[in-house]
Parts: sequence; C-alpha cells; structure tokens
Amino acid sequence: MIKQEEWTSFLSGRVPEQSIAYCYELWRENPFHFVVSKSRTSKLGDFTYRRNRSVQKITVNHDLNPYQFLITYIHEVAHHRVYAKYGSTRMPHGIEWKREFQRLMEPMLVREVFPMDVLVPLRRHMSNPKASAGADLFLMKELMKYDSGERGESEMLLSDLVLGQRFLFKERLFEKLESRRTRVLCEEVGTGRHFLISGHASVEKR
Repeated sequence: MIKQEEWTSFLSGRVPEQSIAYCYELWRENPFHFVVSKSRTSKLGDFTYRRNRSVQKITVNHDLNPYQFLITYIHEVAHHRVYAKYGSTRMPHGIEWKREFQRLMEPMLVREVFPMDVLVPLRRHMSNPKASAGADLFLMKELMKYDSGERGESEMLLSDLVLGQRFLFKERLFEKLESRRTRVLCEEVGTGRHFLISGHASVEKR
C-alpha cells in the first residue's frame, strides 16, 4: 500500500494542492494502478477494464493543467468504480457513470479547489456531464486559460475561427468550410480532401 506522503509528493503540482488528500482517499478506498502518461491527442485519460486483472489501471496525460488533470482523474476513477460494481454490462458514459462522476466531483466543486472562472462552467457541466470536458465549449475555454505558456499566440480553438480561415492541425494545413453541431467540415489544402474535426480542437491560425 502506497503511503499518503508518497502520494502527496507524486501529485504535488499536478492537481490543486487542496485536492491531493481527496485524490489519495479515492485511490485508498479502491486501489488501482495509476500512470501519468505521455501526451495523447485522442484522449486526456483512460480506464480499461480487464477481467484477468485483480488491480485495474488508470492513466492521465502528463501535460494537463492542474484543474484539467483533477477533472480527468476523477472522470476515470468514476469509470473504475462503475466497472468494479457492474463489469462491462453498463454503457461507458451511461447513467451509472454520470451519477458516480457527479458524486465524486461534488466535494471538489468549491472555490478552494477551482477558480471561479472554471468553477461556474464546471458546475453547469456537472449537472449532466458529457463523455469529455472537451465537448463543453465554455468549460474548455476557461480551462485552456491555465495551460502552460507553451501555447502560441496564434493557437486557438477551431470553433473560434471564421469560415474560410486556414489553420494548422497535426502539422497539416486546412481551411474551415462549415460549422456543424459539434464538428467542423474542413478541407485539407493541397489534397482537397474533406474532414470533420472537433470544434474544440486546438489549432494554429495561419
């Protein structure tokens, strides 16, 4: 069993200081392997249930700001709790997960943990949490304010670009054509191929 002092040292700087003890308690109540992962563009964190594992694994990307890291951590712990109780008989982001995520997040929805500009849209988001915080435009914009200073001045969300604007995404040049419900129809400059890209994708304006 990992000691609380080791856990505190490990999470220090990764999540808000006031949330470290709570993160430890969530782990202590139902232990899991916890891995801080390399950056992944497809997901912020991951939980995969394995029947042949006595202890399951949760991963969270290393480059998230402390508020995004905490939300992602609790998001994945909620998956862990649901799968521990029901196995694979429930939808990944179904009602059981939503209720567990809401229950686990509730003690953290305070000003001592989150700044008000994040707390307001986060509370709204938690009334009916989506599969990803990135699917909530208002919450995502507030969270992005606390990303590291590595983000370039020309980097922004795809949804904020005007139609016809060109941008770089995954080192490829695109042009924004049409906004849809959650995705944006874009054309790759040079090939003419069309792609649907999430409106919450971080892109570099050209």
